[in-house]
Amino acid sequence: MPFDKHCLRLYAVTDRSWVGRQTLLEQVEAALQGGVTLVQLREKELTQAEFLEEARQVKALCHKYQVPLIVNDNVDVALESGADGVHVGAEDVPVAEIRKRVGPEFIIGATAKTVQQARGAQAAGADYLGVGAVYPSPTKQAALGITKEQLKEICAAVSLPAVAIGGITAPRVAELRGSGIEGVAVVSALFAAEEIQAAARDLRQAVEKMMEGGGEG
Repeated sequence: MPFDKHCLRLYAVTDRSWVGRQTLLEQVEAALQGGVTLVQLREKELTQAEFLEEARQVKALCHKYQVPLIVNDNVDVALESGADGVHVGAEDVPVAEIRKRVGPEFIIGATAKTVQQARGAQAAGADYLGVGAVYPSPTKQAALGITKEQLKEICAAVSLPAVAIGGITAPRVAELRGSGIEGVAVVSALFAAEEIQAAARDLRQAVEKMMEGGGEG
């Protein structure tokens, strides 16, 4: 799938904590129907074989809606499943090592909490940054928080498009105006919602409104 900064408008990160009433695939499809522009499949508990099978299913679903699929951390699963890319944190496989292994069309996202990390990711060949946590996150309670000023500094330090992550809800999106981000990444604001499609629609509208008001400034 082609990738550009617009794919970052509403970036959904899966979390099977809320699987039950719906399957993960049903949740992802509801999110896609609501306007999600990129999906990151994150699994910490599945075996490699289970993760690979799930990634293949989610990839087929994402591509049905013309949306790229990113796999969290696991480069092997991303490549074998035919996913569009991988997202890694500072403690995962280095971006430069991944870039040597994959082609130029393979999307690599990197987490950045500092200007130094952002510049390093750009130099190593990343395609976008995930920056946060911008608010306390219910899914990653130990995540290092950053201020809006730090978010702005990180975005200004590199030419890579960036997405803000961490505790973001639809009402909070407007507070990120002017930070330089291209969109927001959400977990619980989407997948913990009673109606995922409606939550995605509200988030997407909030992001588009924020961008119209100067999200890139």
